[in-house]
Order: sequence, then C-alpha cells, then structure tokens
Amino acid sequence: MLIQLLVDNPNSWIMPYAELLKMRLESSGHEVFLHHIHSHIQSGDILVLLSCEHKFNALYLNKHNLVVHESDLPIGKGWSPLTWQILEGKNEIIVSLFEAAENIDAGPVYLQKKIHLNGTELIDQIKHLQGEVTIELLMDFIENIDTVEGKEQIGDSTFYPRRGEKDSELDINKSILEQFNLLRVCDNERYPAWFEWQGKKFKIKIYNK
Repeated sequence: MLIQLLVDNPNSWIMPYAELLKMRLESSGHEVFLHHIHSHIQSGDILVLLSCEHKFNALYLNKHNLVVHESDLPIGKGWSPLTWQILEGKNEIIVSLFEAAENIDAGPVYLQKKIHLNGTELIDQIKHLQGEVTIELLMDFIENIDTVEGKEQIGDSTFYPRRGEKDSELDINKSILEQFNLLRVCDNERYPAWFEWQGKKFKIKIYNK
C-alpha cells in the first residue's frame, strides 16, 4: 500500500514517533512518505494526519484519512484533549483512531486503546505514552484493514478549547498539590508554568527523578 504521513509542523513532538511509524510500515513492505506540506500529498491508499495544526481538506485523494485523538469521541473533541483530561484528574484516557471527515473530529471510529497514568508522569513521559499508543493503533488498523469496521459517533459532542499561555498560569494562593496536574502538563521550554508577583513574571520548571 501507498501510505503517507502528514506532520505539518516539523518541530512537533510527534516527529520521532512519525519516523518510527514510517520505519515499521516500510519493514512490513509498504511504500511510505512523510510530508510536512499539505500540497505535497498525492493520491494513495492511506493518509495519516499526525498532530496537524491545520485542517487538511483534500480528503478525496486517499481511500482512508486517519486521525488519532485522545478522547472517547464524540466526547472531548477539539484541542489538547489529553492535557484537559489530566487537568480534570483523569488517569485513564481513551484514545480513538477515526476517519477524518469534513467536520472536525466527526468521522467514524475504528479502534480505541487506553493510556494508563499513575498521576506522577510529567509532559515528556505523557507524550511518550501518547506516541506509543498512536503507533499501536495505526499498526493495528493497517495490519487488519480488511476486517476493521468503523462505528459512527453517537451522542452529544463536547469540545475542548485551544490552550494558550494563560492556561499555564499558577495561582500563588494555591498549594503545589492543588496545582500538580497543571505542573505535569506544562512544557519547561515551550510553555512553562508561570506566575506573577509584585509586577514581575516568574517561570517555573519541573523535573522528576
């Protein structure tokens, strides 16, 4: 099969996992291309949209257009679903593999797996688990493509908003324990936790051993 992977931000955290997925698919005998530009996508069998920041519109080019989303669709559509659910205190996250459709996060769901957390993982460890499950879901689908059937999403949809710098702000009047989940999902370099005190802004980085 001709399989294309699209990561429209080459600096995305998903890149190492996209490259690993490409290697695994090639070792299974598939022809695989990794793209960063939407217009480079050609006609083929499968297009995998990996953490794309912009909507891909030419869905007609490939027989399947696959997306992995970290929620039990149709609940939790939108942006950063894994982060939002950790902030809600969840340690078991359902990850859905579904067919892209004209409406965002609305296509039929093929497969689901769970990410299990113990509540101490920081963002790099969380992303690693996310990347591993992404590869597992896609490999399962491709290896069983003739028998996997999609199920239409049923029920009311909920949507998570896009996160911004304000979402990483700590409340200096709350304890570390109360805000530990927020510290867990902040990235030390790209979007660190921060707070303001006496007119100055302070950033906090967190590590575990």
